[in-house]
Amino acid sequence: MRGFFKTFFAAFLAMVVFCILGMFLFVGFLASITSKEKPTIPDKAVLVLDLSTHFREKAESNPVNAVLNGEEDDRPTLYDMVRLIRYAATDSSVKGIYILCGSNANEYAASEELRDAIRDFKAGHKFVIAYGEAITQKGYYIGCLADKLYCHPQGGVDWSGFSADLLFLKGTLDKLEIQPQIFYAGKFKSATEPLRETQMTEANRLQTSVWLGGLYSRFLQSASEARKIDTAALHALATTGTIQTANDALKHRLVDGLRYDDQVKSEISALLKIDEKKQIGFVNFTDYSNGTSWRRANGGRIALILADGDIVSGKGDNEQVGSDEFRNIIRKARMDKDIKAIVFRVNSPGGSSLASDVIWREITLARKEKPVVVSMGGVAASGGYYISCNADSVFANANTITGSIGVFSVLPNMQSFFRNKLGVTFDGVKTAPYADLGNIGRPLTEPEKRMMQAAVDSIYLTFKARVATGRKKDIGYIDSIAQGRVWTGADARKLGLVDRLGTLQDAMDCAARMAKLKEYRVKEYPEKKSFFEQLLTNYKKTIGKDVLKNEIGAEQMALIRQFKQVKQMAGEPQTRLPFTYTLR
Repeated sequence: MRGFFKTFFAAFLAMVVFCILGMFLFVGFLASITSKEKPTIPDKAVLVLDLSTHFREKAESNPVNAVLNGEEDDRPTLYDMVRLIRYAATDSSVKGIYILCGSNANEYAASEELRDAIRDFKAGHKFVIAYGEAITQKGYYIGCLADKLYCHPQGGVDWSGFSADLLFLKGTLDKLEIQPQIFYAGKFKSATEPLRETQMTEANRLQTSVWLGGLYSRFLQSASEARKIDTAALHALATTGTIQTANDALKHRLVDGLRYDDQVKSEISALLKIDEKKQIGFVNFTDYSNGTSWRRANGGRIALILADGDIVSGKGDNEQVGSDEFRNIIRKARMDKDIKAIVFRVNSPGGSSLASDVIWREITLARKEKPVVVSMGGVAASGGYYISCNADSVFANANTITGSIGVFSVLPNMQSFFRNKLGVTFDGVKTAPYADLGNIGRPLTEPEKRMMQAAVDSIYLTFKARVATGRKKDIGYIDSIAQGRVWTGADARKLGLVDRLGTLQDAMDCAARMAKLKEYRVKEYPEKKSFFEQLLTNYKKTIGKDVLKNEIGAEQMALIRQFKQVKQMAGEPQTRLPFTYTLR
């Protein structure tokens, strides 16, 4: 027995020592990742703007990638990029920007923010060169601003016009014998069309044609100004399918030349007045951000609250706008005497009507204490507009998708699916006629349908009243431009749904003026979590999403997300953008 205990305690001690050593090694590994040396910026630096990178609205480092792949995703946010480009215009060590514009992972509104920053950079008489092997239209939207735009001799420029593709699920639901019971207010509120139609209704086709045409007109106008080509001629190139090769793009002056990568870099060397054999001081924006002191450190404080994602009740996750979290954030900024103004950045297609009203209330209270300015991102529609409409001033980009003032509710009747496909039936008892209202195992009765529609109509009336009050308009006028209809930021400005066309930086400057601040610092919310907090909260989601995406592909992953959204909408009134679309 003595020998047994001796062996047992020796093994136990060895295990404890092993665990302690393992912990120290793991902490040391994490420390080696998180503690980086400050990058050195060369004297003749050229910043590299890779548009295939998606610049998010809010910082969201991924420590799981750091642990698994040895590198942490700490790329700058969209607003960081704008500030970095503007800072670089005054930085004597930066001589130019090299734009990789083959593709563009950013929405047109986000691209507009980048375009404005690049235009300011060019005003400082520094060069901008753009290059892409095969240039997409979104890539071209930014790339055409460059002093010189080149493409690969065997590549080309996509010049086919815009299209919006919508996915319809009615056929699938019919095959599964699932009946979506749908209630909506607003003739353009077509969020439920994928569940009840096999193609676009005429109302939805009309509104989509208008907002898509607005985006395309903006694209052609921007290209026309940059390339000094008439918009009618540019449109004709698309309608006739003229641009098929790189030579076609060169012939019609869409690009300045056909170059290989080495030839473009030789030209950059010449601009820098260095030997071609000498390495060019290319610097990515992550290193530039970490290697320079570009953030403002003086002046009063402005809170920048970033609402990015679907609006949901409760806390939500990193990709959602949770009503509980944002109510507390806005309240904290409102009660903090050091914060002189609030800028509320909204990039959301909407979601829960109740959650939207919770956030709207906090914005209303905040306005009584200090200036509140809204800046709309790529989309601020339906619930995204609900939480925006009552600010002191509302900014949107011309390419922002907004409006969609309407409400809907969906409750699936899955009785036939359960019975005929799965052989499952339900039965039970209740103490009142409506005790089981919301049961997906049976169809709604006629009185229940009237109750559901009445609830939707009531929320719609409240929504319109909120907008009328915030925009200082008659509710009858708001009704005429509401009806769930989607507008571009440019049209919303004409209709009075937004006050000004401008970027997030314009909104920040406006808030500073309203707060009478000559200089200001920015405090961003939600506050960035620590490395270990992110590690604990993100690892499951990151690993699961990455594995699934790698297996089935990005398009199939988007389809799964849409099915998930349909599930989330069931039974709760929604103020949500009337479609999930793919813009080409």
